[in-house]
Amino acid sequence: MIKKFEQESGIKVTLDSYDSNETMLAKVEQGGSGYDIVVPGDYMIAIMIEKGLLEKVNPNQMSNFKNVDPKWVDVYWDNGRDYSIPYQWGTTNFTVDSTVYTGDVNTLALLFDPPDELKGRINMLKDMNDVINAGLRYLDYPRCNSNKAQLKELNDLLLQAKTHWRTMDYSVIEKLTSRDVDLSQSWNGAAKRARKDRPELVYSYPKEGFTGWMDNVAVLKGAPHVENAKLFLNFMMTPEAAAMTSNFANYANGILDSEP
Repeated sequence: MIKKFEQESGIKVTLDSYDSNETMLAKVEQGGSGYDIVVPGDYMIAIMIEKGLLEKVNPNQMSNFKNVDPKWVDVYWDNGRDYSIPYQWGTTNFTVDSTVYTGDVNTLALLFDPPDELKGRINMLKDMNDVINAGLRYLDYPRCNSNKAQLKELNDLLLQAKTHWRTMDYSVIEKLTSRDVDLSQSWNGAAKRARKDRPELVYSYPKEGFTGWMDNVAVLKGAPHVENAKLFLNFMMTPEAAAMTSNFANYANGILDSEP
């Protein structure tokens, strides 16, 4: 997809990665990152707009904005899309080896009160939001929680559950396909990619609830190549570019007509 953009535009793209929204935010806040484009999650877009870290490039006025699915335009993190465009969206749950555990996978109890066959065989995301929010859902408490008694109960739950966790790592596909663990907290696209190698893996949709998310593409304030970055955003809103991304990563996107 990047090669296609380079061929069409004559602009060379350098790709870098980070393991979490928080790591990215810290790097950007230090200044001098050298990046033009950034790909934050939904809540992080809202934080970065509030902190004045994103350039108001008005994707909603670009020629390919007509391809954006209307349901992803008036979103809480960037209402009307003055700063960002949709990239990929999905869910955060967990994936289980159905040959090791044969019971009901659709419950967060497997993370926080696991059966014997899964104890010591669990990988959690190295992500404070996803781990904490899963715990709050398991306890049936609200997220963004400031109730000290409920947070104490959550802390006790996490400390007890941690004794049954093997690792905390973002490399969920590798953990599952190598059989390093038998259960890993993961995202739906990562689960689908892992299942191509190991069809016995099953993705959970916990009855207690789960996280839905959208990643977005935006331009950093003071980006050294703003006009090139705007061309990239406009390119990303074509059905072909969105389809190439989804075909590789196995997540849904926010662009109409990408499915064919």
